Parts: sequence; C-alpha cells; structure tokens
Amino acid sequence: MDNTLPCSETWHLDDESVGPLLCAKNLGRRRVYRKGEYLYRQGELDSKFYLILHGHVLVASTREDGSEFTLEMMGHQAICGEAAAFDGLPSFTSAQALEDAQVIVFHADEVSAAFRESPEIAVALLRITARKQRIIAVRAQYLASLKPEARIAELLHRMAEQYGTHAEGAVELGITLTHKQMAALTGTTRVTVTRVLKRLKEHGEIAVRANRVVVLDMDRLMRVTHRSH
Repeated sequence: MDNTLPCSETWHLDDESVGPLLCAKNLGRRRVYRKGEYLYRQGELDSKFYLILHGHVLVASTREDGSEFTLEMMGHQAICGEAAAFDGLPSFTSAQALEDAQVIVFHADEVSAAFRESPEIAVALLRITARKQRIIAVRAQYLASLKPEARIAELLHRMAEQYGTHAEGAVELGITLTHKQMAALTGTTRVTVTRVLKRLKEHGEIAVRANRVVVLDMDRLMRVTHRSH
C-alpha cells in the first residue's frame, strides 16, 4: 500500500442516525477549527460536544508513558465529546483537527433542555452512544489479543462492513488508511502492519488493488481474528 495516501475517517454516521441533531443545529453554533487545533483535550472539563460537518478529527488517548493511542479518525457527520459533555467528568480523550474542520458545537445543558420537546434528539444520542460502546467492546476484545494479526483483521473487517463496496463476492474498502494509521488504531507498529497485510495477502484473505484493500471473503477474514487469539 502507498503510505503517502491521505487519511480517511474510520467513523461517521448516516443521515438517519444523525438526522435529529442536524435538524436541531439551531441549538448549537458553527465553528471552524484550523488544522492542528484541539476541539477538546484529555483531562479537561468540557460541557460541549461536536458534530463534524467537514474535515477530519483525530480522537486519541495519551497513556501514562506519554504514548498516544488512536481511537478513531472522525469524519463527515461524526459526533465526538458527548460522553464527557453529559457526565460532567474530565475528557478521557483528546480531539484534534487533522485539517480545517467545520463543526457544530453543542452545549450539553442546552441540548438536554430540548429533550422534553424533541425526544428524538435524546433517542439519537442514545443510539449513537450504544453504537460506539458496541464497537469499543469489540476493539477491546481484540486489543487484548497477544497476536496483532487479530487486531488488524478486526479493523479490516469493521471497515469493510462500514465502508465496503461489494463486487463479485469480494468487498473493497471504501477507505484509505496508511500503515502508520492502521498501527495507531490497532496498538501495533507500522512494520507489523506491513508484515500482517503481506501474510493475509499470501493466504488469500485480502488483496490490494489500486492502493485499496479488498477483502476476498468476509467470513474467512473473521476466522482469522478467532484463530489469532
């Protein structure tokens, strides 16, 4: 894969999921965060949450040893920061604009006040939170694996499910991630990602066409995650 390709999001929401918040955009305010600017920082209190309209935002957590672990690269119609905004505790992640990003900034108190008149907003936020929890639980399961092949295979499988295009029994990932970005998302190294992708290609689980990963068999790729534990 060409490591010079630009990143793409690993998380966004469809129109149906985010619709109620888009309809309630008058409750927030539009703001542009410049490349490198933080929307919020780990360890700080922040009563706001953010709906991304354009651009990409890196959500990451810094470990005690100073190393950074990437949770997601948020893209169009993604929401971040809602957990700390509503529970009133310090943010457990940081969110940084990877490029100029246009967002709608919501204040949790103002949105909460609108729940009685517009319960669909609360339902949308609950569904989004539940979806995130499900993905985090799956990722935690594979991050606990001693073998990186399971983590990388799980990431490819999830990206294929979320962004894949089906053709002739295969699924082409509609997302481009560099080896470095994949390593950050799986808690491995760039060299390890390169080796694992090479092994998956040799075994016939994936192919690479025009710098895009193609999953040749979704069920077979999922079996890789189980045999790699």
